[in-house]
Amino acid sequence: MQVDGDIKDRGRIKWTAMMLPEHLAELRDWYAEDEYTERSELTEWDLAVIQEEIEIAYKRKCETLIKTWRDNRIVENQGIIETIDLHNNAVLLADPYGDLRLLIEHIISVHCID
Repeated sequence: MQVDGDIKDRGRIKWTAMMLPEHLAELRDWYAEDEYTERSELTEWDLAVIQEEIEIAYKRKCETLIKTWRDNRIVENQGIIETIDLHNNAVLLADPYGDLRLLIEHIISVHCID
């Protein structure tokens, strides 16, 4: 409690009783939207660089950092590229927690770490 002159201010405590569950749900959604990122449009040059990095990482079997765009968020995955599945347009990435199947259309950047 904060005393400001003759007025005792309880801060956020006084507002929590006035919040309805619907308001709280909307506020959570609104805060979650702030973390959304727009998908960047990749040029032909960017796609060629991504393809080249994937091929190099696959041949060298080196540790690779792959950034994907899913659900309006950028997700970073790190591991070794095990296979490139051209039939399903996916990359199989092996990390310490298991294998991940990343769709090529979701990949926005690839970097070899080693």
